[in-house]
Amino acid sequence: MKKFILASIFAVNCVSLASAQELVKESAFDIFLTKFDYETRADMKIDSKKLITLLTEKKAVLVDIRFPEETKAWKMGFGLYIPLNELPRRLSELPKDKIIVAACPHKDRSSIAMAYLRTKGYKAKYLTDGLIGLAENLRGDNAKEFLEDVGVSKP
Repeated sequence: MKKFILASIFAVNCVSLASAQELVKESAFDIFLTKFDYETRADMKIDSKKLITLLTEKKAVLVDIRFPEETKAWKMGFGLYIPLNELPRRLSELPKDKIIVAACPHKDRSSIAMAYLRTKGYKAKYLTDGLIGLAENLRGDNAKEFLEDVGVSKP
């Protein structure tokens, strides 16, 4: 009988611990959603022109979260490349003292990355006009000046 009681207590404690761990896993995103308001909505977005300024001032880091095949087809030549599905295990590569701007060609995956990064304590945004918009803003002389400003050497 003692073994049964001890086993029951152990089982209840294990279930309680598992439930507590599940609550902890969900709580960061729950908190993000609960606190979501118009200010959060505005703060989570950034356009290419503002990003270029922040990159030049060394206040932000661009994180390209596209699939490997997309990056092989064309690269930006600066920033970090961390595919969205690798983001959880590569968080240590991201600086906590800068704005992290997640980007993909449009904004679907980058908005997912932004929400995830915010739940992990990063000041994160997503690029509203995507990498395509960024490429449009970095053509010709703009590209040359930007790369010089951020310290990327010539090809």
